[in-house]
Amino acid sequence: MSNKNLQLISAEELHAMATQMHDNCTCALKICKGWESVPDARWPADQMHAVGTLRQELPEGQMELTFEEFHPNGTRYDSSNAPIAVDYFPYNRCDVFKCSTCQCAVLKYTEFGGYYVDTRARLVDPEMIVARSAKA
Repeated sequence: MSNKNLQLISAEELHAMATQMHDNCTCALKICKGWESVPDARWPADQMHAVGTLRQELPEGQMELTFEEFHPNGTRYDSSNAPIAVDYFPYNRCDVFKCSTCQCAVLKYTEFGGYYVDTRARLVDPEMIVARSAKA
């Protein structure tokens, strides 16, 4: 499924998805509290299904989505307590997946460095989600 075919998910919808998780699963992605590298060989493709995206349409005249991060409490990109701010990097480049067994919601994006490609995942903690209105 191409990213262009995925439905845009709001912060509220993401929160609702994340609250549906139950514990009767040994989903390997539950350890991804902050952004963790999850190469394709470790991605549990048989149980993770794309359900939407946080990628927004580019505003008129803008060449790419922002790389600005949102850390009002001094967290870092990889902090497990960093806010999930859907309008900011890297969330604005994520697709949303759900585990078919435990219903956990997981964000996935690919980081492109100078000489590497790194697929990363983060389990969605509903308490960490920041609504779109947080961006001024």
